[in-house]
Amino acid sequence: MKITPIDIAHKSFNKKMFGLDENEVLDFMQNLATQMEELIHERNSLKELVREKEIQLNEFKERDQVLKSTIATASQMSDRLRSDAEREAKLIVADAQQKAEIIVRDSRDSLRKMYTEISELKRARLQFEANLKALAQAHITLLESGDRFMPNIGLNNMTVETETTINSRSSEVSPLSIR
Repeated sequence: MKITPIDIAHKSFNKKMFGLDENEVLDFMQNLATQMEELIHERNSLKELVREKEIQLNEFKERDQVLKSTIATASQMSDRLRSDAEREAKLIVADAQQKAEIIVRDSRDSLRKMYTEISELKRARLQFEANLKALAQAHITLLESGDRFMPNIGLNNMTVETETTINSRSSEVSPLSIR
């Protein structure tokens, strides 16, 4: 039987000759003490449970703080890494563009040099052809003039044939004049 505060407040003991019934008072007190002991144990266990829950709650709060801190740090690191990567990518692109410009410029310079060399070779070829034509013409003229100054002695038939061959050669187109 559980004793409530109302039971305690309204409890009355039988009267005996010299006061209250001692056994009844002792039983009531014993019952009251047992219930009070149970309540104290229950209260202490509830206090212990509340203390454990508060400790757990504090641990969870600390973990939450650590997680928030870790997330913030990770976010800052990812932002920093992203900005570093973007900066490095820009440097790589700029370097590649610079190298490409150098390659294009070198290619253009090389092409100009080749065109210049080709032009010089064409000029040299034309000069060589002109010199060769002039030399051949000078030799032909020298051969023709040599016939005029040198008389043909004792070479009757051979002289006529030689003159004909020389004259026909001078009238032919020189293979060097063909381009």
